Amino acid sequence: QGQLSILQEKIDHLERLLAENNEIISNIRDSVINLSESVKDGQKNPEAINLSASELFSSASVFLAVDSEDCLFASKSGSHGSDVQMLDVYDLLPFDNPDGGVWKQGFDITYNENDWDSEPLQVFVVPHSHNDPGWLKTFDDYFRDQTQHILNNMVIKLQEDNRRKFMWSEISYFSKWWDGIDSQKKDAVKRLIKDGQFEIVTGGWVMPDEASAHYFALIDQLIEGHQWLEKNLGVKPKSGWAVDPFGHSPTMAYLLKRTGFSSMLIQRVHYSIKKHFAMQKTLEFFWRQNWDLGSGTDILCHMMPFYSYDVPHTCGPDPKICCQFDFKRLPGGRVSCPWRVPPEAIHAGNIQHRAWMILDQYRKKSKLFRTKVLLAPLGDDFRYAESSEWDQQYQNYQKLFDYMNSHPEWHVKAQFGTLSDYFEALRKESNLDEKTSNSFFPVVSGDFFTYADRDHHYWSGYFTSRPFYKRLDRVMESYLRAAEILYSMALVQSSKSEKMSVFPSVDNYKLLTEARRNLGLFQHHDAITGTSKDWVVVDYGTRLFHSVMNLKKVIIDSAHILILKDKSAYNYDTRTPFLKMDDVQSSQDFLPHKTVIKLTSQPRYLLIYNPMEQERSSVVSVNVNSPRVKLLSPLGKPVTVQISAVWDGATSVSHEAYQISFVAHLPPLGLGVYQLLEVQSSEAVLADYDIYIRNSRQDKPDSLFKIKEMQNSVDSIILENSYMKLWFSGMSGLLEKINTKEDGKNHQMKVEFAWYGTTSNRDKSGAYLFIPDGEAKPYIFTDPPTIRVAHGRIFSEVVCFFHHVTHTMRLYKVQGLEGQSLEVSNIVDIRGEYNRELAMRISSDINSQNRFYTDLNGYQIQPRLTLSKLPLQANIYPMTTMAYIQDAGFRLTLHSAQSLGVASLKNGQLEVIMDRRLMQDDNRGLGQGVQDNKITANIFRLLLERR
Repeated sequence: QGQLSILQEKIDHLERLLAENNEIISNIRDSVINLSESVKDGQKNPEAINLSASELFSSASVFLAVDSEDCLFASKSGSHGSDVQMLDVYDLLPFDNPDGGVWKQGFDITYNENDWDSEPLQVFVVPHSHNDPGWLKTFDDYFRDQTQHILNNMVIKLQEDNRRKFMWSEISYFSKWWDGIDSQKKDAVKRLIKDGQFEIVTGGWVMPDEASAHYFALIDQLIEGHQWLEKNLGVKPKSGWAVDPFGHSPTMAYLLKRTGFSSMLIQRVHYSIKKHFAMQKTLEFFWRQNWDLGSGTDILCHMMPFYSYDVPHTCGPDPKICCQFDFKRLPGGRVSCPWRVPPEAIHAGNIQHRAWMILDQYRKKSKLFRTKVLLAPLGDDFRYAESSEWDQQYQNYQKLFDYMNSHPEWHVKAQFGTLSDYFEALRKESNLDEKTSNSFFPVVSGDFFTYADRDHHYWSGYFTSRPFYKRLDRVMESYLRAAEILYSMALVQSSKSEKMSVFPSVDNYKLLTEARRNLGLFQHHDAITGTSKDWVVVDYGTRLFHSVMNLKKVIIDSAHILILKDKSAYNYDTRTPFLKMDDVQSSQDFLPHKTVIKLTSQPRYLLIYNPMEQERSSVVSVNVNSPRVKLLSPLGKPVTVQISAVWDGATSVSHEAYQISFVAHLPPLGLGVYQLLEVQSSEAVLADYDIYIRNSRQDKPDSLFKIKEMQNSVDSIILENSYMKLWFSGMSGLLEKINTKEDGKNHQMKVEFAWYGTTSNRDKSGAYLFIPDGEAKPYIFTDPPTIRVAHGRIFSEVVCFFHHVTHTMRLYKVQGLEGQSLEVSNIVDIRGEYNRELAMRISSDINSQNRFYTDLNGYQIQPRLTLSKLPLQANIYPMTTMAYIQDAGFRLTLHSAQSLGVASLKNGQLEVIMDRRLMQDDNRGLGQGVQDNKITANIFRLLLERR
């Protein structure tokens, strides 16, 4: 059996090499084709010459100067230099889970007492307090009850003894505390930092989640923290500390490196990987980006070896012993040791034995690393809140240190330290700073998802949990970016004349800062993850919602000053804003709805803004109150418009509003002013409708729209544009195949929905964990859904009304990517369900061979392997903005407007989990299930490309 599995592994490895070779060859082929195309002395592509005006706009190319340094990484040749590639580690490991003794998930560690004779063990005990900005309590409640006391005591207790050290990472809390203390305390803090007793680590607004957060927001919260520190303390953090995010992304490593950090620490990594790294002594490594062919992205990373960042799992491999050195757990306190052996206060009678016990743990732990320098964190969630706790920990440990250090035959030097004290000693010990090569520590590339902390408990549920807010996060992010750019331009404009100095620059600056901080707060690893208490979720949601409204105000104020022709006519009045936004959200847990624009024979101005730095042509839809509409472009030319019905429910037309859609063309960062007016006879083209329905609507024919009633049938529904033709089932309305016109090929492309349940065992799915009861069961509907098909000039679409999801697939009849991809929207409502999760699955004939690709934080792509040796839930990965599968001929990409969990469980499949409703806690401290589901919009683009 063993021989066979080794053979199988070898064959798999060869197949992988073959696939990689094929990929290289096809890349070379593409390059050659591209070169030969461009060599045909610049002949124009014949298709490009026959573009008729109806194909809308062909834009002038915009060339941006490229800094030669920007593309250096692409010009480097040579092979990838990592010693360890995480994909290979996954391939290699058996992922069995044998009992490792006292270190349950590891192995027995032994050492020789003389190992330290020539060079003593240097121990850094690093006190810390992990403060969640919201989890079981809201940010403000935690601050009031715990955090402010921790920081107040820190100032007092560190000054009592200059050998004491402490560190802090969440600036959201620190800044709130700072604003409430006197200047004497502030000076004391600055002194403690200068003297190296107190250190700020990472220094972001929060300690962010690394799976669901987009890199814009990750950078934003990092800048917000660092700018605050620069301004108030004059310090720049240099070490990263991430003990609680549920899995780790190389994007974070890259951002820290680019911020000027030299070292970082991570903790929540799959227990099998921790064990493997411990056995290989690779727990300290240089983390290098997948795409880096040099070593410019290397950052020194320390991976904590054991189960948790609490004291029982940080002094050494035996939690029963380490727990006895967490002096907050002394008898009589509120916390005790689950291993039933309490700590003892240190006194002359027990010090020799106690010092020896903990030294034994330190020595064992140090055998997992390559140097004689050891890190022993000392802390837990919201620790060091009471003055007595500072005394218990610091006094007892100081006695232990003094005793150990006074026994030269023990060959140990123990002391309190900060994270940077540790990393400096480590660098010195391994001679890293003497411009030698980084060969002392291995180089690792790849990521650390999907996390499991024990057994088959994979943390892939939170990739989707509370998806309503994962979408709101991205909406807020786009408003923030747009508002920042417009505000910056408006600020320049407003300083040009006296009349415009009434522009509310200070107020709007405050709103921008508050919005950035609210978005930053939401990147916290219990916020965007969907893993906090219901009322805490409401608190985050309310903050995001208020900031969205405030950002709309900033956008309106800024656009106002920018579009005025006659700047002297500028007048600012808070009560009557010059502009209104095209959508309104009524509360923090409702989807937004479109504003209805009232038309008259006098033109109304419609402003469209392009916040991207590329020129764009894109379809814009707004709601108006009359179908007799005329639209003029910024140059005053009539624009082709499609009028679609606004529907009340699936089948009845509202005559309060009409949707108009057109292609807007805007330069980079451009504002376009369109004019809308009501006319007697409109040139606009109406959409036509086919409604597939069981029982007739009994409505009289519509006065405006052509609506044809049909019976669900085996005949297909067909949509097409100049790029492709689509076939949908006449029974379910779901996509079945695509024909790409460029090569005339038919592709199977089946969309379906499926339910996951949760296991009947004791441990069930919850906010963090996904523990399904087997493969997904098909989504069954007894009656066929109502299907509404629209055919129009700008777009056509198929909308299917299922009980739990309204599914829309829209095909735009425009040039460029918008016409080459399909817009998919799922309005999901599972509020009546019980322990179920709804997935959308796309099955194609792409031969993906259990390989697929997901993005990390919208920044980079990470290849994935679907492994049969792992349980289903382990093969689910985070998707921030996209996931794709491919073979030699085609690539199918699912672009996502929100972070969700994604998988490719069978050849040619992609599936995404859209919402989950779970009735129980999954024993990770939250103490509740996920039952606050909302009507949620999941929006995607589906793109099929030739390779």
